[in-house]
Amino acid sequence: MYDWPYPISLTMIHMGFCSTLAFLLVRVFKLVEPIGMSREMYMSSVVPIGALYSLSLWLSNSAYIYLSVSFIQMLKALMPVAVYSISVLMKREGFKSETMVNMVCISVGVAIAAYGEALFNMWGVILQLGAVAFEATRLVLIQILLTSKGISLNPITSLYYVAPCCFLFLSIPWTIVEYPTLRATSSFNFDFVVFGTNSACAFALNLAVFLLIGKTSALTMNVAGVVKDWLLIAFSWSVIKDRVTTINLLGYGLAFLAVCYYNHCKLQALKAKEAQKKSVEQDEEVGRLLEHAGDRDEDLHGRKLDAQA
Repeated sequence: MYDWPYPISLTMIHMGFCSTLAFLLVRVFKLVEPIGMSREMYMSSVVPIGALYSLSLWLSNSAYIYLSVSFIQMLKALMPVAVYSISVLMKREGFKSETMVNMVCISVGVAIAAYGEALFNMWGVILQLGAVAFEATRLVLIQILLTSKGISLNPITSLYYVAPCCFLFLSIPWTIVEYPTLRATSSFNFDFVVFGTNSACAFALNLAVFLLIGKTSALTMNVAGVVKDWLLIAFSWSVIKDRVTTINLLGYGLAFLAVCYYNHCKLQALKAKEAQKKSVEQDEEVGRLLEHAGDRDEDLHGRKLDAQA
């Protein structure tokens, strides 16, 4: 709509803006505490995540040139499938037939939605599926490289560490793919209002996630994400005038139900794990109290014997 088809440049503007604001919040205003991280850990843990994040953003933003906003949201429903498959391949999760049936239902729903897409573009689908694959790999690597080491990053510290790295990785394809075209387009004038507000929205999204999870829970974030997808589809149909067919909605509806069931199963498993952990902690506390009571009884008995002597 704005006639500026340069997704790498747009993503670099986002990363530069987010890097600057995150630096101000962490280092200047000190509103968020930084994480103690050595250079070796940064290179081995954060850099691979930044590389995958840059590829995911690049491909995902490029897909908007070829596909409608509504269809892209439908393709993003494949994220649980990609995350689960990669987790199984990297042995982070065990293979479960019930979960795989759920993943197949999601895939079938997305396939039906793709079949009913009025403006289907194979190159756009390949770009979006590639973005989903890179994003899923990034999420699994966060568990392997950071969470397993006890490092927890909120969205602000994530931007502080990852955004500059992502900016540098994006600069490589930018110099090859987009910079020559932008240099030849001398008539282009940078609109600070459009790009400034756009970048502010990108940063505000991360800040909203930080505040939402801090005030509620990750489950609320997942539910809000599902609502967001439906709102984007409605916005795409009503405002941008994208064509949404009945087959689109039926396919995405099937995928949506399968994703909801998957989130429900994950929530139940998490609750069971927390209940088991709490039960173990209670048993340990009772054991310590009984041990303390036993020591006290022995001490009183010893004093009684001494008094009798």
